[in-house]
Amino acid sequence: MPKRRSTGLTRIWHAAGYSLRGFRAAWRNEAAFRQEAVLAALLTPCAFWLGDTKTEVALLLATLAVVLITELLNSAIESIVDRASPEHHELAGRAKDMGSAAVFVALSLVVVVWGLMLWRRLGGSD
Repeated sequence: MPKRRSTGLTRIWHAAGYSLRGFRAAWRNEAAFRQEAVLAALLTPCAFWLGDTKTEVALLLATLAVVLITELLNSAIESIVDRASPEHHELAGRAKDMGSAAVFVALSLVVVVWGLMLWRRLGGSD
């Protein structure tokens, strides 16, 4: 007999629980995630000073979220690759390197967007 799937609010409740487990696992096991989460927490109030409009604030905050999302996905890729095989394989290494590259791109986005906003805030031309 197939497992009965939860629906409605029960499904949302369960999904929220799974998400919290994922955040806890990332916090406990991934130093990079902890560093990026602390950075996001420290920069969040700065976004309200740096952005002139709600749209700019949202853009600044979105770049921080993109880093966290990318790091969570990268950590998931690394975990599944390590689970699949502890021995080195070219494709496993490639998958891990691509995940790392994705995090680098996300962090670069933060540097560019925040840098341009800071430049403008400090009197630079548009």
